[in-house]
Amino acid sequence: MMVNYTVGQQAYLKTFFHAAKHPHLQVNGVLLGKKVSGTVEIIDAVPLLHHWTSLSPMMEIGLDLAGRHAESLELQLVGYYQACERLDDTALAPVGEKIASKVKEGFSDAVAFVIDGEKIGSPDNAALIPYLAQSPSSSWRPYTDAGAVTPFSPGSSFSLSSPDSPAHAVSLVRDQQLHRKFGDFDDHLEDVTIDWLGNKAAMPSDVHQ
Repeated sequence: MMVNYTVGQQAYLKTFFHAAKHPHLQVNGVLLGKKVSGTVEIIDAVPLLHHWTSLSPMMEIGLDLAGRHAESLELQLVGYYQACERLDDTALAPVGEKIASKVKEGFSDAVAFVIDGEKIGSPDNAALIPYLAQSPSSSWRPYTDAGAVTPFSPGSSFSLSSPDSPAHAVSLVRDQQLHRKFGDFDDHLEDVTIDWLGNKAAMPSDVHQ
């Protein structure tokens, strides 16, 4: 059965803000959501790290806390995202495959997104490259719809709940600098007052899931 994926505005903005705050570093996080009638609704995102090279103890702790946070919202971990250090690098890193596979063990339709650094500033492009794996043990590969439809274009299995999310994200970063208020688990470890699980201070009042 074909599974569709919809990325909510809140989830999109958080992945965008994370990458925008650390444009020259690798960043990663997990996606929260639920499956409804054949569609995986990606509702929220929890940013993990911007200093990472392996599955460190801090990564494990962050994943565990993110999973508990998802449960508190009556959601579950449904995916993983990353941005690479180089703008032209769109490969899912080995550590990313491991984390995504771990998420897939608990949610069979898990997805991984690699942020396209060369397109992230475009107001007309979602700049998310989806990766899927057939099973937790299989390799993750870039996904292309039948007929080579580009993800997030008409007819694709991937869509944005708010088509204007890319333009909105660009505007919020450029005009309001909201990404500077955004914090991940790394930031929280340095300053425990940072709300890395919710990031409410960085979310505009008009944002919706």
